Amino acid sequence: MSPQAKKEHTMKIGFIGTGIMGKPMAANLQKAGYTLYFSEHYNKAPADLLGDKGIALATPKAVAEAADVIITMVPDTPQVEEVLFGENGIAEGLSAGKIVVDMSSISPIATKVIAKRVNETGADYLDAPVSGGEVGAVNATLTIMVGGEQSVFDKINPLFEIMGKNITLVGGNGDGQTTKVANQIIVALNIEAVAEALVFASKAGADPAKVREALMGGFASSKILEVHGERMVKGTFDPGFRIALHQKDLNLALTGARELGVSLPNTAGAQELFNTCNALGGAGWDHSGLIKALEHLANHNIRGE
Repeated sequence: MSPQAKKEHTMKIGFIGTGIMGKPMAANLQKAGYTLYFSEHYNKAPADLLGDKGIALATPKAVAEAADVIITMVPDTPQVEEVLFGENGIAEGLSAGKIVVDMSSISPIATKVIAKRVNETGADYLDAPVSGGEVGAVNATLTIMVGGEQSVFDKINPLFEIMGKNITLVGGNGDGQTTKVANQIIVALNIEAVAEALVFASKAGADPAKVREALMGGFASSKILEVHGERMVKGTFDPGFRIALHQKDLNLALTGARELGVSLPNTAGAQELFNTCNALGGAGWDHSGLIKALEHLANHNIRGE
């Protein structure tokens, strides 16, 4: 289904969390003809999402009462738990037949507990974290990793198809979040690899822009080299996806690894580089800014700054 379709839909959607990712995701649902309900318990709903297809309500509870499907897209596990189970939270407005879809990136272990609590209200639950960044959210090309029942997934998949392209039901509740953590491990290590390569090449006297251009035609080519490599060369570190959020995701990976008895040495190293960026004042940089930690350690800036 195209995001530009103008068909009217009877399914009413609550959408809580209209930040860098959530706002364009919500906008694409509206463009497809859906009416969305927003909660103003924390911030005012974006004015450009309000109108015939956007209605502001006072609390998450009110959103849940008005909507058939409630999508959450907030920063971390505590925020999901608060918006669901806090005072005037979503759970207070749930009933049989409603569906909660958490598209945030949070703890897989906590997700299983959250899903059980939602199910106790009579409602269904999907965890459906996304990958693709702001560009993917705007262009409706997100990868969506889903955990939950097949029958619930089938009901919601038409919405996923409006927001993304690569949509996979991985398994039961929690498996979507586990997949997202795995994704964030791969992305972080790829960013680190590209950053190390460009710092090495630049320190050796080569033009990092030309090195990136050459590597784009070989086996080292990747989306990270294409998009984030360009950011590194140009020094454009406005998010995107903030380092603080990637730190959060790698914390989930490392905490889970300890509980599972799994060693993730390179993930730990990437997290230390993000920690260095944070110490340099870069918690709000795009995660491609990891190169600035390596530049700091090498006392060499590839942009000659």
